[in-house]
Amino acid sequence: MTTKQNNYCVILAGGKGRRLWPCSRDRYPKQFIDFFGSGRTQLQQTFDRFVRILPRENIYINTSRKYLDIVRGQLPEIPMEHILAEPIHRNTAPSVAWAVHRIMMSNPRANLVVSPSDQYIVNDGDFRRNVEDGLQFVEANDALLTMGVRPTRPEPGYGYIQKGVYTGANGIYKVQAFTEKPDRSFARMFMDSREWYWNTGLFLANARYFRQSLSKVLPSLLHTEECKEKITTIEAEDNFMQENFPLYPNMSLDYGVLEKSDNVYVMKCDFGWADLGTWHGLYEAMSKCENDNVVVDSDVILENATDNIIKLPKGRLAVINGLDGYIVAEKDNVLFICKKEDSSALVRKYVNEVQMKKGETYV
Repeated sequence: MTTKQNNYCVILAGGKGRRLWPCSRDRYPKQFIDFFGSGRTQLQQTFDRFVRILPRENIYINTSRKYLDIVRGQLPEIPMEHILAEPIHRNTAPSVAWAVHRIMMSNPRANLVVSPSDQYIVNDGDFRRNVEDGLQFVEANDALLTMGVRPTRPEPGYGYIQKGVYTGANGIYKVQAFTEKPDRSFARMFMDSREWYWNTGLFLANARYFRQSLSKVLPSLLHTEECKEKITTIEAEDNFMQENFPLYPNMSLDYGVLEKSDNVYVMKCDFGWADLGTWHGLYEAMSKCENDNVVVDSDVILENATDNIIKLPKGRLAVINGLDGYIVAEKDNVLFICKKEDSSALVRKYVNEVQMKKGETYV
């Protein structure tokens, strides 16, 4: 069995969240918002989920320096030395590399699960069992393990993993191939084949193997001879990274490590999952009201309206007639109305266009 004290979690909470614009904004992105009116933000719910699986003192948060005060306000129980605040956005591979170094300073035998902060999990019991089985696997094996779930629709906005040879352990297979955000026809083919799974963005490995894998694609900023005397404390490490982190490439863990390694595995999971980073993902995850509409903590009167997702500020009333398959979202100074299907690319397009034409005020 895995030694529980060696199990750690790194929650990634540094993204700008632009795919849920305009409700998610650069200054206050989606992971810090209580979208559903539950009383807990997405970051807080992710923390709640992992604190039931491993020791509270083994949870780390990776974020941007400009969100540090928000993280501290929402999770005051996390000590400052467990919050890695990046000076500049550099995607997930550098984020994980820093977290691995920080954790190995105190426990070289650590096993890590890396988790996004914007996921919807239906069955916490199954999720806990899968994570514990996964941590046990990576403790015993130098390997990278992903968690995959069977597609329920041909979603072009997700990454896909093809399973290969079965290992005989807890639904874990060697990975045959990765495909990131295929077009809809390929996504349908993947779904129908029953060989491909959605990439949940949950990654596990023991810290030693994570460091070995990351060192192949990232500069060893913390391992050069001239730095050995400096990096002996958390304070020294943090100061060094604030100065040198921008030297890392802008690289995702998926692209930089997983897709280039031949020692990656996928666990077939069935805990009920949705990516809450997109409007379509939110729509699929939530319960539908009459005519398959999703109303997210909003005051709405609908007539002859179907298949829409609606998110409005408190104190606003929307009366909607004759709308079919749309996103209707309002936040502060922006009202956004857009066809829902394949909306992620459109949202990025409009955010970039608004930023160029109207400036940062609306982003």
